[in-house]
Amino acid sequence: MKPLFSHGPVPGYRMLLCAIIAFALMFAEQRVPRMTEYRAHLSTLVAPVQWVVSLPSEGLTWGALVLSDQGELIEENRHLREQLLKLSHRVQRMASLTAENVRLRELLGAARRSGMPYITAELLSLDSDPFTYQMVIDRGRSDGVYAGQPVMDASGLIGQVTSVSAYTSRVLMLADASHAVPVKINRNGLRFIVQGSGRYDSLDVLHVPDTADIREGDLLVTSGLAGRFPEGYPVARVVEVVHDPGEPFAQVRAEPVSQPERSRHFLLLFPPPPAEVADQALDAAIRLGNEANAASASEESE
Repeated sequence: MKPLFSHGPVPGYRMLLCAIIAFALMFAEQRVPRMTEYRAHLSTLVAPVQWVVSLPSEGLTWGALVLSDQGELIEENRHLREQLLKLSHRVQRMASLTAENVRLRELLGAARRSGMPYITAELLSLDSDPFTYQMVIDRGRSDGVYAGQPVMDASGLIGQVTSVSAYTSRVLMLADASHAVPVKINRNGLRFIVQGSGRYDSLDVLHVPDTADIREGDLLVTSGLAGRFPEGYPVARVVEVVHDPGEPFAQVRAEPVSQPERSRHFLLLFPPPPAEVADQALDAAIRLGNEANAASASEESE
């Protein structure tokens, strides 16, 4: 392969020209509002290339399945049966808890939560830049995907969509150092911010007071603040809490519950708009207030 830049005056001019074009594109990205739309159109043109590039990987996966040893298939089948049995047990337990939750909410007069709409997506490619953690999936604007949409795998939160083209979308993962998620401790409801550390297996919990009730093993779930991520979805589990007597904040490290380096299929959630959630909460509060006033009035009349 002939190198783009080699020794000599002409290649030096090429490098200077490429640098000028790069700075012009970065300036346009910040100053021109329509650059996002242009980038989406370019991503649409590149989508067939991404699909062709993914074909060898899918072919190797298919070939491995065809040539797999019968013993390996039997062992994998046994493992899947055990996993299915465990999941069936969890579903039965969840059905019982769901029924109990419905009864408790009816006693409190609270509104019933509806299911979260979603669509499935498949991985097309991972970003080759070692300093960013992004991926491209096979769903786009034609499927209703939008920027800021939360993305899940089978275990927990993966990240959010950052840019959308007609048939593909780019997802910023939790591991990226520029990504932060508002979370709360599932055990006691304390709220914090989780930020990526540039590694798949580690997240930083920011600004944790040294006296905060946070322990190793605590499950961190989305808090629902800011309306970007729906409430209650698992994000990470606390693995280390370091208290320094001379510092006002503790150093807390968490491990993501999702598995972005292994997962290939994902869910794109469609949470309701924040205004709709606020209206539902306001209606529930008004209904509870009316019921309380009616109860107090009946007591006074008696």
